[in-house]
Amino acid sequence: MSTSLHSKIVSREQLRERVAAWRRAGDRVTLANGCFDLLHVGHVRYLHAAHELGGKLIVAVNADTSVRTLKGEGRPVMPAEERAEILASLADVDAVVVFPEEDVRAIIREIRPDFHAKGTDYTAESVPERDEVEACGGRVVIVGDPKNHSATQIIRSRRGPRKS
Repeated sequence: MSTSLHSKIVSREQLRERVAAWRRAGDRVTLANGCFDLLHVGHVRYLHAAHELGGKLIVAVNADTSVRTLKGEGRPVMPAEERAEILASLADVDAVVVFPEEDVRAIIREIRPDFHAKGTDYTAESVPERDEVEACGGRVVIVGDPKNHSATQIIRSRRGPRKS
C-alpha cells in the first residue's frame, strides 16, 4: 500500500486530530458511512456527491463484526482492512476510519461533522443518527443517485439458484 493511501486510513484518535487541523484551516467536514462490502457504482456516486458538499470527506466503514450483525452470516465478503484500502484509493475521500459500532453516533459526537451524508435509500427524517447530527450542530444531507445498486443484490445474483 502506498504511503499516501495508507495515510488516509486513520484511527479514531488520528481522525480527531486530523479534523481539528482541517477546522483550523477553515475546512468543513462531511461524514459518510456504510459497510461498503463490495464497492459498486452506487457507492462511488454517493461518495462523489458527498464530496461535492465541500470541505473534507471522511468515510466511516463498519467493522466486520458490525457488518455481520447488520447483513447476516457470510458477510462481509471482504475484510474491513481491504474495504478501507479500496475507499482510501478514491480521490473524493480524504480519510477512512473503521468503526465497530452498529451506527456512527459515537463518531458524530467525536468529530461533529458539518454534514452527515446519507444515500437516497434514506430521507432526512429517517436517518437513524439525525438526532445526534443536529445535536452536534450539523445537518443531514441526502446525496447520490437513486438506490438501484446493492452489494446484497449483486451477491445474490452471482450465486444463482440453490441446489437441493
